[in-house]
Amino acid sequence: MAIIPNKNMKLAFFSTKPYEQAVFKPYEKDFGIQFRYFNRHLTEDTAVYSYGCDAVCAFVNDTVNATVIDELVQCGVKVLALRCAGYNNVDLEYAKGKLTVVRVPAYSPYAVAEHAASLLLTAVRHIHKAYIRTREFNFSLNGLVGFDLHGKTVGIIGEGKIGQIFMNICRGFGMKLLVNTNHPRGAEDVEYVSVDEICRRSDIISLHCPLFPETMHLINAERIAMMKDGVVIVNISRGALIDSNALIDGLKSRKIAAAALDVYEDEGALFYEDYSEDIVLDDTIARLISMPNVIVTSHQGFLTRDALESIAKTTVENLKAFERGEKSGNELV
Repeated sequence: MAIIPNKNMKLAFFSTKPYEQAVFKPYEKDFGIQFRYFNRHLTEDTAVYSYGCDAVCAFVNDTVNATVIDELVQCGVKVLALRCAGYNNVDLEYAKGKLTVVRVPAYSPYAVAEHAASLLLTAVRHIHKAYIRTREFNFSLNGLVGFDLHGKTVGIIGEGKIGQIFMNICRGFGMKLLVNTNHPRGAEDVEYVSVDEICRRSDIISLHCPLFPETMHLINAERIAMMKDGVVIVNISRGALIDSNALIDGLKSRKIAAAALDVYEDEGALFYEDYSEDIVLDDTIARLISMPNVIVTSHQGFLTRDALESIAKTTVENLKAFERGEKSGNELV
């Protein structure tokens, strides 16, 4: 591993938001890192902003393809620090031998799992609609009938840390657990089954797995056709796990009673930005948001003070380890 000889590491921080800058700023003085904050995404057009920097810090919707990697190397960048767990936006194979890539493998799995539970409860009990009604002094209960979670079957795809915590939450509600995972942990109250079996038997399906080529559109038209009528789908992992067009068809046919989404497969050009005064040209997300039985939040599952502080701490530790020529244990390449 290379060692950065500079006394103060220079870091280009892309896709900066005020809530992130607030938690990272203390590290500038305490750890001697010179931050350059940019509110624009890292792309082929903005990679040049990193000129003269030793490191780049990127997030989930930044683009780190072969072209961007070459541009970063030409600018003098030696290490890419992802302040997130996912890395499907990075061409890791191309980065080998050119950049060291580190990530934050776990920040607050509780934050993400709790957000999934919040979305599920909101969708099932129509809390979002009730809130809007009472704000207008409409206290009618018509159209707000939900169902008990107790006794229902939840199918959980992915048994990593977030999936395990979500399983514990579901246990608290008295739900039956079906789980699909490549690495079963052998919980006694869990039935480990295939994805198809989850689709056939679950009242609620919640996605907690990473996005790989083999999980792209894991939930598609064929699998939606297998599902129970009135199924509820929750996705807080990666948008492309679900075929959005197939999801819309399932919602229109009422096969799917509700969808609660913290992610969207084409979110890169939309999420984390304010388009309230613009006309959104993405007809798919516009259609989803227009449906009364769909809840969309803008990839905010991680957004707690605890998680942000953990992300900042691990990111800086990754960078300082690289600066010393050591491994932090969070290297991808």
